Amino acid sequence: MRPQTLTSTLLFASRFPTTTAVSSSSTCRAARVLFQPLNNKTCAPTPTVTTNITRHFSTSPARNNATKPPTNTMASSATLLEAFKARRSFYQLNKELPVPKDKVTSIVQEALIQVPSSFNSQSNRVLVLFGAEHDKLWDITSEILKPLVPAESWDATAARNAGFKAGAGTVLFFIDTTVVSGMQEKFALYKDRFPTWAEHSTAMLQFASWTTLEAEGLGANLQHYNPLIDERVAAEWKVPAHWQLTAQLVFGGRAGEAGPKDHLPLEETFKVAGA
Repeated sequence: MRPQTLTSTLLFASRFPTTTAVSSSSTCRAARVLFQPLNNKTCAPTPTVTTNITRHFSTSPARNNATKPPTNTMASSATLLEAFKARRSFYQLNKELPVPKDKVTSIVQEALIQVPSSFNSQSNRVLVLFGAEHDKLWDITSEILKPLVPAESWDATAARNAGFKAGAGTVLFFIDTTVVSGMQEKFALYKDRFPTWAEHSTAMLQFASWTTLEAEGLGANLQHYNPLIDERVAAEWKVPAHWQLTAQLVFGGRAGEAGPKDHLPLEETFKVAGA
């Protein structure tokens, strides 16, 4: 059975039953604020501060409304940075998701909607694979790679692909090239920039999806087997020819820890002027 198209920009395929466990990740509150429509109550309640406000009653609705304090729903920078720091590459994965599959799809859908694009062109497209469909993707990838990889290197490549297949699912990211070409025709002055701007937007979508999924306790790692697998992916899941594959985000339960991560000194990577 072919996967159904949920929207014009996101496809979803699954043959596995839904997992019902819930994550208690300390960074999930950041995901709630980044994507407010996701009403998941797995986070610990955030302490609230009660403020005494003197209200001056009036027969004027406008005056009464003016006494209500504004509601600030934005996350603090510390909360967001906590989620950014927690995002790591997890290569040891299993098929035990800490949240239901529909939670995973709703996170990716909301990221797809909220991530910016140049001129609001909305060039991002997504295909989400679960279960047997996910396994099929990595079997296809192995089939394509085996004739291309030297025999003495195949065992390492096969083990790496087996690690991806051990996960629970894959998010495939695409750029709709018809959107890019349409923007090039409409705004000829920036014609040479739109392909680059579309890459910027898909990269933001990958980061947003990756960070938010890991805030829910999942592990994930980002792969780039395009363009080798493009034709087989398009044929197997009826992906439109004008969807250009850009990356594959493998996700699942965490079966191990992320490796160490080094950072260059800020003296080499950062400058500030006028502060």
